[in-house]
Amino acid sequence: MRDEKLYTLLVYSENIAGILNQITAVFTRRQVNIESLNVSASSIPGVHKYTITAWSDEDQIIKITKQIEKKIDVVKANYFTDEELFIRESGLYKLATQAVMQNPDISRTIRRHDASIIEVNPTYVIVMKYGVTDDIISLYRALDEYGCVLQYTRSGRIAVTRGMQEQVSDFLEQREKENTNL
Repeated sequence: MRDEKLYTLLVYSENIAGILNQITAVFTRRQVNIESLNVSASSIPGVHKYTITAWSDEDQIIKITKQIEKKIDVVKANYFTDEELFIRESGLYKLATQAVMQNPDISRTIRRHDASIIEVNPTYVIVMKYGVTDDIISLYRALDEYGCVLQYTRSGRIAVTRGMQEQVSDFLEQREKENTNL
């Protein structure tokens, strides 16, 4: 049995059509399921950041990271454990208004989990929670026990390294120096 744990890959690339397909194909070929995926602009102009989580062992995640980094439009790829990153997700919960109004324990549960009610109408109540994955899921499970959850969704992970700047910055600076010395 493999010793699997959740890894987060931070992949930086130019904003080129089709690169996401190339990156996810690496996981498919190795039969590793992507748990979450978030793509956005990074702090570096013209460079996009992919935050990908997957359960794997370290040997497999190293191979995946190296294969992704070989893609021509990928600038840099690194893998991390949760301890090496500052991580957040968000959860949205649509609850039946009637159940929330009739059972004060539901509101107490929302407050106890530091979540916010962001909309109330006669049909549903929308609750939002920011935090780490376990906290988002914990609130879902607590609310689900009341039978009031109409819909639930959780965002992909967003993450930054605990260092002063994105690791790709050092790589780009080094590449720039090499290009000016040619």
